[in-house]
Amino acid sequence: MSELIYGFNVVTAAVESGYSLLNVRVTADNLDMIKLLKEKRIPFSLVSKEELNRLVPLCQGIMAEIAEFRTYSLNQVAEPKGSPEAKRSLLIVLDGLEDPHNLGAILRTAEASGSGGIIYPKNRSVKLNSTVAKVSTGSIFNVKCVEVVNIVATLKKLKDLGYWVVGADAFGKVDYNRMKYDFPTVLVIGSEGKGISRLVLEECDLVVRIPMVGKINSLNASVSAGILIYQIKKDQWE
Repeated sequence: MSELIYGFNVVTAAVESGYSLLNVRVTADNLDMIKLLKEKRIPFSLVSKEELNRLVPLCQGIMAEIAEFRTYSLNQVAEPKGSPEAKRSLLIVLDGLEDPHNLGAILRTAEASGSGGIIYPKNRSVKLNSTVAKVSTGSIFNVKCVEVVNIVATLKKLKDLGYWVVGADAFGKVDYNRMKYDFPTVLVIGSEGKGISRLVLEECDLVVRIPMVGKINSLNASVSAGILIYQIKKDQWE
């Protein structure tokens, strides 16, 4: 089953990442996109704005299909133990994340920060889809995503490779900014409603919290991820 993608940045990123586009539909006034499609010799159909908006509202005058979103193996994102790249490696594990908008936002932050990849479970988790692609503004095509059967087993493998597993939890014992993340890091972000599951929490070498002074006692998953990702990458590059 093919996957729908839409929006100028999303389709452009797909083309630049070497994806084959199918059933490309574009409006006549989308000159930059038409130029790109012609340069890449990608067949397309011209359609009216009204027709395209009936199919996908707010699609910026371009929509297409791809066979599927690429996924990678764990070995393709984890750096070898002791390698020069390992110290600056950050992998992000999503434990039961369900909101595609959160996944899209985390992908966008992961790409901007130079993170090594996103890992998520095959079951009970949001999948890569058109909404995720749109929210990520095309980052979905530039960040390596790994779908695994068992998060706990995956964390054990990463720990064997020298990674430290850092969980983000409102009840963590350490403020995130009191740590120095100068080591290969796996950042675990829990689900929107339940946080990190017990078995996954048991695999964490460290559980950190983001201190808050307002009346709201929690942050959106993608906001928490963004704060922690940039703190970790800052320390890794110092």
